[in-house]
Amino acid sequence: GRHPHLPMLALSHRLTTVPPRALPSPVSRRTRPVRARSARCAVIMAATPATPASVGFIGAGIMGVPMALNLMKAGHKLTVWNRTAAACKPLVNAGATLAASAAEACAATEVTFVMVSTPEAAMACAEAAAPGLSAGKGYVDVSTVDAGTSQAVAAIVRGTGAEYLEAPVSGSKGPAEAGGLIFMAAGDKALYDKVAGPLDVMGKAHFYLGEVGAGAKMKLIVNSVMGSMMASFAEGLCLTDKAGLDADVMLQVISLGAINAPMYAVKGPNMVNGKFPAAFPLKHQQKDMRLALALADELAQEMPVAAAANEMYKTARRKGKDDDDFSAVITALQ
Repeated sequence: GRHPHLPMLALSHRLTTVPPRALPSPVSRRTRPVRARSARCAVIMAATPATPASVGFIGAGIMGVPMALNLMKAGHKLTVWNRTAAACKPLVNAGATLAASAAEACAATEVTFVMVSTPEAAMACAEAAAPGLSAGKGYVDVSTVDAGTSQAVAAIVRGTGAEYLEAPVSGSKGPAEAGGLIFMAAGDKALYDKVAGPLDVMGKAHFYLGEVGAGAKMKLIVNSVMGSMMASFAEGLCLTDKAGLDADVMLQVISLGAINAPMYAVKGPNMVNGKFPAAFPLKHQQKDMRLALALADELAQEMPVAAAANEMYKTARRKGKDDDDFSAVITALQ
């Protein structure tokens, strides 16, 4: 039976078997529909996930464009909008319809996805979109924001009669292009079920976590861990250099051990060469560190490692690295 103090999760991702009493592994989209439960979670797998009749996409930035393009490649006809219309050019060139406003994008579609960069932008989008929302429509915000902002956006959306889902993603530009994102969803379960198809197109996994705010909190925790890992990795590279050791050998040693992480293999060589092509801008990583620490403050949870890492990101920002990749945190130590 379910433990009274553990939330019930729903997960849909690529897996062929579900081990009993264990967290689920990835699930094949072609798996026959089954439902399995463990003490900690519920796994929902569907062969033919629901698909909304029409889809809108708000936000044409470093993440939004590849996500929207993947939806179009899968056959979805998109209506798109961005505060700067020119940013939508790759989508329009691929066949998307450009809306004149956020409200128009929502009015023209059954479900609208939103990918913007800050809590302030998420609120502004919701307020602008509200006139185009109504009963029967869905609004899925995949931006990374704090739980309070997500709950405020939910209130705006639900006030129109529409359904709301927060679904922040784990993954940067590369996974967005490859359809390899991980969605942490919370909110209206019926909407989560309805957008299972688009989520499968854009990502390799999606989890349903319950009430609005749960997805936002999980994403901030994940990103605080990622930010702390990168800061520690930067320290190691700098110490390797100061000790007169070969950074390439250090990267090879790490790649062969238990602490290996894809992030180190992808970003390490560029960090050694002082190059930081943006897959996830440093200013956004620091924003996520700040929001995670604010959550920790609310809950009186100590986060000394994340707090120290956050100071490194702030130093890098002062050095003008806002729009570089977050691996530019190494410049805080140089």
